[in-house]
Amino acid sequence: MEYIASPYCQNPLLRASYSLIAPLYDWVVDRPMRQARQRSLLALPDTASRVLISGVGTGLDFPYLPSDHVYTALDFNAAMLSRAKPRAGGLEVEFVLGDSMALPFGDAVFDHVVLHLIVAVVPEPQRCLSEAARVLRPGGTILLFDKFLHPQQSAPLRRLLNPLTRRLATRMDVVFEDVLRAVPTLKVVSDEPALAGGWFRRIVLRKA
Repeated sequence: MEYIASPYCQNPLLRASYSLIAPLYDWVVDRPMRQARQRSLLALPDTASRVLISGVGTGLDFPYLPSDHVYTALDFNAAMLSRAKPRAGGLEVEFVLGDSMALPFGDAVFDHVVLHLIVAVVPEPQRCLSEAARVLRPGGTILLFDKFLHPQQSAPLRRLLNPLTRRLATRMDVVFEDVLRAVPTLKVVSDEPALAGGWFRRIVLRKA
């Protein structure tokens, strides 16, 4: 497992926070989001491909991934990756410690990118999506499952909590449409509500 220095990894508070969260992450996240996660991954094709899971966390995607792909699983937190490894089972997976906002890969090397609960977590969502597009081959897809505010949505409580939550775990103020405008090579294939009255969405993007 290679360590990749990056701006995200240099944030000691986030590193410490996710190291503490790792043992509790599955208990909080797994069951309520299991079905939405599984439905998102149904968009992966049957043909063998190179797939990047950017922000793999504790590997909750692994049980729903088809076995005929070659996967690269990246996360910025070693505690999360250590919990992900046993879940890989019979999948062909390379684990990388690195930053979703500064991916340690060349341009256009993956056929598909999975971004589950990462775009609205990182400090710079536009940079995360831009990096996913950079490493994606033309015609490839990004499978995105996350929580987003809608344009002009007030959501006062979420915005009030955001200054705290963004430093410890996740952002609450990300508007997907604003993030997408920063990456013009990506086009929306589908956009569906997933959980919490549409706060969580399943989105498929394709690179031109």
